[in-house]
Amino acid sequence: MKSLKKISMTNQIMIAMVFGIAAGLIFGPAIAPIAVIGQIFLRLIQMAVVVMIMGAVIEAVGTLDPQILGKLGGKMAAWFLGGTALAATLGLVLGYLIQPGAGVDMQIDASAEVATMTGSVTDVILAFFPSNVVQSMSTGNMIQVIIFSLLFGLSISLLSTRRDLTALKAAISQLNEVILQLVTTVMHLAPLGIFALLANVTGVIGLTVILPLAKFLLAMAIGSVIFLVLWISITSAITKVNLAHIVKGLSRMTIMAFTTTSSAITLPVKMEDQENKLGVSRRISQLVGPLGMAMNSNGLSLFLAIAAITLAQFYGLEFTLANAIQTITLSTLATLGTVAVPGGGLVALTIVIPALGLPPESIGLLAGIDWFSGMFRTVLNVDADATIAMILAYGEGELDHQSIKEANLNQATDVS
Repeated sequence: MKSLKKISMTNQIMIAMVFGIAAGLIFGPAIAPIAVIGQIFLRLIQMAVVVMIMGAVIEAVGTLDPQILGKLGGKMAAWFLGGTALAATLGLVLGYLIQPGAGVDMQIDASAEVATMTGSVTDVILAFFPSNVVQSMSTGNMIQVIIFSLLFGLSISLLSTRRDLTALKAAISQLNEVILQLVTTVMHLAPLGIFALLANVTGVIGLTVILPLAKFLLAMAIGSVIFLVLWISITSAITKVNLAHIVKGLSRMTIMAFTTTSSAITLPVKMEDQENKLGVSRRISQLVGPLGMAMNSNGLSLFLAIAAITLAQFYGLEFTLANAIQTITLSTLATLGTVAVPGGGLVALTIVIPALGLPPESIGLLAGIDWFSGMFRTVLNVDADATIAMILAYGEGELDHQSIKEANLNQATDVS
């Protein structure tokens, strides 16, 4: 037990991932019952996510000056949209170069269950706004919860210019601390939960299922690496933080994102590390963290672009320049309405694929490897959020370079 405590949580998670995959390959579908352990872990995290997001956004927006909020919000939106569009463009380029769908002849599985989004454009827009915030919380509709939280926080910010709301702000801050402590406690179960999840996925699906689409996963992997190298380099140049220090600061949240495929579950780790290891102020962290989770999905945008061109290649359809422009636009906008949880990629595909004239049932071709592609998507989503938080904090004079150096030194000491 004493030796186990010496192993960092990051290494424990990595070990659990390796053993989980190995167990799945060895025992096959017989290991499926172990999935309940992983599901319990996910539920324990998810039970607090809605309250955590509400509290974090309300506290972050409520403590801002209205003029500062408008300026900072504009910068944040620009970085979100810019990164998402860049990821979609990169996805199309890789799709043309790697040709993941070329020469693939697969029959559509009619029994595959694919999430669908119905209704007119007006209905989709209206779905962003809650008519009953309690119902939005109970159903886990993160977009509606965040919009309510933004308006609630903005109301606090505006009202605080005329009345003393110190007690209310303190109560919200204390509630946030309690929720974060709850999640931190549950996170100690992460190695066990991740072991169970990966053992089940590997045992039930098996590696043979993903082999026909290995080129698709390869394109996702290459795209993820290229985007991260480019994005982290941009962050390093703007913030004047050593490239290696940024990579080390991102390491724990990257592993958590890769193994859970959920931005929501990774949120507590992301917010903790971007404050303690990447020098981001708590004010910026609590604003960018939750909003980025729902509105900055670079990985999903990359996935949608590669998926669109791959499915077009499956059917031998020509992908024109107009299709490319349409795909970039749709991939960028579709990420705004998709909740950042496992499986969200398939929902977003139902927006992009039919709009390009491809049969909706073709989405089932990617359902079998959604977990694996979700690993790459989530890493990009989470790491991009953290680096954008660094850029915004630097612009506001709230990036602590000294804490970054100290965190890097502490990590080096732990390794030695």
